[in-house]
Amino acid sequence: MVFLAGLLAQGLGALVLVREGARPHHAPCCCSHGLHATHVVEPMCACSIAMPGCLLGAVKARPSCGQGSPLVGVDNMCILVHAVKRQSLDLPLEGRISNALVEVGPSITLASLSEVLAFAVGSFIPMPACRVFSMFAALAVLLDFLLQVTAFVALIVFDFMRAEDNRIDCFPCIKIPSSSVESDEGINQRKPGGLLAWYMQETTTEYIDKKKEVHAPILGIWGVKIFVIAAFFAFTLASIALCTRIEPGLEQQIVLPRDSYLQGYFNNVSEYLRIGPPLYFVVKDYNYSSDSRHTNQLCSINQCDSNSLLNEVLPWIEYITLFFMPLQISRASLVPESSYIAKPAASWLDDFLVWMSPEAFGCCRKFVNGSYCPPDDQPPCCSPDEGYCDLGGVCKDCTTCFRHSDLNSGRPSTEQFREKLPWFLNALPSADCAKGGHGAYTSSVDLNGYESSVIQASEFRTYHTPLNKQVDYVNSMRAAREFSSRVSDALKIQIFPYSVFYMFFEQYLDIWRTALINIAIALGAVFIVCLVITSRNGKLMPDGSTQGVMACLDIQLNAVSVVNLIMSIGIAVEFCVHISHAFSVSQGDRNQRAKLALGTMGASVFRCLYFDFDFFFSGITLTKLVGVIVLCFSKSEIFVVYYFQMYLALVLIGFLHGLVFLPVILSMIGPPSMHVPIKQQEDEPSSSALLG
Repeated sequence: MVFLAGLLAQGLGALVLVREGARPHHAPCCCSHGLHATHVVEPMCACSIAMPGCLLGAVKARPSCGQGSPLVGVDNMCILVHAVKRQSLDLPLEGRISNALVEVGPSITLASLSEVLAFAVGSFIPMPACRVFSMFAALAVLLDFLLQVTAFVALIVFDFMRAEDNRIDCFPCIKIPSSSVESDEGINQRKPGGLLAWYMQETTTEYIDKKKEVHAPILGIWGVKIFVIAAFFAFTLASIALCTRIEPGLEQQIVLPRDSYLQGYFNNVSEYLRIGPPLYFVVKDYNYSSDSRHTNQLCSINQCDSNSLLNEVLPWIEYITLFFMPLQISRASLVPESSYIAKPAASWLDDFLVWMSPEAFGCCRKFVNGSYCPPDDQPPCCSPDEGYCDLGGVCKDCTTCFRHSDLNSGRPSTEQFREKLPWFLNALPSADCAKGGHGAYTSSVDLNGYESSVIQASEFRTYHTPLNKQVDYVNSMRAAREFSSRVSDALKIQIFPYSVFYMFFEQYLDIWRTALINIAIALGAVFIVCLVITSRNGKLMPDGSTQGVMACLDIQLNAVSVVNLIMSIGIAVEFCVHISHAFSVSQGDRNQRAKLALGTMGASVFRCLYFDFDFFFSGITLTKLVGVIVLCFSKSEIFVVYYFQMYLALVLIGFLHGLVFLPVILSMIGPPSMHVPIKQQEDEPSSSALLG
């Protein structure tokens, strides 16, 4: 998109020059279509080299690998070319290249190293998506920087040599006769035009006396300064306050194309489905021996503890204090708005104890030889083929498993529990005994090693309330874990919840912590690099503004948005570091240095409506805007929300901070100058010597 926009702009520029009297045949040798192409090819090369590098490091490729990497670092090439164009044409080509590197090289190096270190430190974050993106982005930006200061500089030299020799762009073998080109027009001597060219005037040696600045003088007014500072700090504080409205998750409808048939399915599920997903409370190392209190701590029938896991008894006084002490599943189900538990849990333990009791005459029975005897309405007591049951058949001598005297306070002994539990799990429910555990509880108890009086794992099943949005899934998972933690601490039993969707929403429990750690590490890395390289504090506003925009646009917090927030720091570096460096190396008082920084680097940061052959759509802002706008037409909502809207917000916020807020701050409390004069190279060999 950037390359195509450049071609379109150059065509418009040619028409304007023709209208103003310039010769149309002068454009082909001055255009730089090949140099435009390197803006696209060079980042692609860096990303292509970085991908195998990550794969060699045993890192799995993910969709987030290349996310945003082409947007970070591309603009250094625009900055470098603009710096070369600003040099005096009286200098030889190698002198102009040298002075341009001295002028913008430190800021390019600082921006690249800050981005590399910020991304590299983020690779230590445990979230896989953020870690893989950080590793890939750090390597891609580093390779991008190395190509910029080596291969791209060489391409600039060759392109300028081609233009000086009157050779057509993209067809250097064709040379235009020198007699057809005015001798008084240099390849870089363009007259700026257009509204933004007048507003954001670029300081050059040729037009420094003719230019009339608008942007910098407006920012120099004290009333404007106070307004800018107040507006930006108010916006930052409002954004921080709005951060609490950002919800974690990633709606499924956003990922799908707009015309997908699944859109209607998910909408109908959210609107009409009135049952939640199943919820299992898993109890580990349940000791069923007679010496252990675990049985009474878990069950909910007669003689069970009042604060047991499954207790259904709810005294009125405890109902008053329910909000503060929701220890039991049945009690928690009475407040589904906060617990997200719809109903009391189905307990295999309760049904097993009832199934064993003497009162349930048709349930736990045995033959005379001590083997299990099913109820009278089941085979072999009842023949299903004959359609009737003979009460005087093979089961006529079956008796109940226990009498009241065989039990200890209504509870079976350790041996009785161990023997009868497999009977219960294999018993079919029927009209005579509905408490049979086969089917309902077949997979609820892990019998491996249960002979040692300890059941390693068993589950108690209930249901969540209907969950319609992503935040409901996250909150229900958090509530279930908090409930299990309180019960485990109270009963001294290890209990944890499980549901089928937990594995997909585990990441969102700590997504805020992950995001804040990533942002803090990236900001700290940028600050340290700026402090070490320039001996000055890093000038970078936190990206709380971006989070405020996320809250206003209802953009959820997930791995994609966290990656965008990390990348916003890299984009903010590019918007701010070039202005800061130009301010630091300028002469004069703070106001003069701020104006000079805006006049030199400000035009490179945002250059538009210059009817200039080579870089019409160039500069940090426009290169990113043109590449982002195309995402608005995507059929998938995820590209519109997380790439178009967020990237557009990142670019606009970075532009306002870099060209409005930062110059105002620097003009008021900026650091002292570190001006180093650049020696003008007048006796250098001419560029034609390089051809030899």
